[in-house]
Amino acid sequence: MKILFYAARIDEQEAIQAWEHTHSQTQIDTTADILDEKSVYKAQGYDAIVVQQHIPISSPVIYEQLAVFGIHHIALRITGYEIINFEAAAAAGIVVTNVPGYSPRSVAENALMHTMVLLRHFKKASRRMDQNNFSIKGLEAFEIHNLTVGVIGVGRIGSTSAQIFHALGARVLGYDIQNVPENVNFESVSLNELLTSSDVITIHTTLNKTSFHLIGTKELAQMKTTALLINCARGDIIDTNALIKALETHQIAGAGIDTVEGDTQIFGSNLNQMQNQSQNLQRIQKLLAFENVTVTPHSSFYTDEAVKNMVDIALDDIWAIQKHQTSPHIVNPIISGGK
Repeated sequence: MKILFYAARIDEQEAIQAWEHTHSQTQIDTTADILDEKSVYKAQGYDAIVVQQHIPISSPVIYEQLAVFGIHHIALRITGYEIINFEAAAAAGIVVTNVPGYSPRSVAENALMHTMVLLRHFKKASRRMDQNNFSIKGLEAFEIHNLTVGVIGVGRIGSTSAQIFHALGARVLGYDIQNVPENVNFESVSLNELLTSSDVITIHTTLNKTSFHLIGTKELAQMKTTALLINCARGDIIDTNALIKALETHQIAGAGIDTVEGDTQIFGSNLNQMQNQSQNLQRIQKLLAFENVTVTPHSSFYTDEAVKNMVDIALDDIWAIQKHQTSPHIVNPIISGGK
């Protein structure tokens, strides 16, 4: 069995080699290239491919060429699968799997980090101290156990986030389009109630037609002026221009951002030498300029355990489907398995 890893990173090599060592008669090769119309030809001679990228795989040519090569399985080593052209995948007879639960704590803990940094005014204090200003004026913080935290999307990651904030003593509200029943960690409420009642709102829903710009001008206006908004899910869930305006007019107290609209060509790259700045980069720089905004480069997933789990689960799915078994991680059920 031959498998090709696209967009492979150095930190994944140990996990890749460990999995290969425990599975006889497998060969795993890697490339730093993302999957696109040019790099798809590298897949010739392989049985399946593993992909991790945020740039859409939209061209039908890619799926058609994979099918020509006899490849009928794309294993995503990420949770989100909005990058896939499912119509083209179905036409080519390609099954797609994802990694829905690589490490819910990795994302939930990053959401907590953003919350703590904002509550403690760490960015403002750090900038002051860089100028030898050690005043504590304006740095009084809120304690989490006195706050209400709203979690939008209470699936694997969202429920883990609710558990963490509940353990710290916060009242936790949860909203999910799937009408997930409340549990000991959160109270199930409507989106409107969550927006108006929460001191901290953390987003953990998937990106789809119903969640695109789920948080826009109207929703930001419903939030408390003292509230924080955290997004460690997908950038397009928040209308970035509306968020910037809300921050400029002090409509909300701050934001913690791990992903933002248009970040696919920016986060993960070193743009030190870039001369012409795109509109998306300019918006990110606007967010970075705020003292009450924290930004991380879509790195919530990036922990040692998550990296290993992403590799292992993606490869386990390939192993199962190549052995004519099934996988619980198939995201295009119209295809029941590999060919």
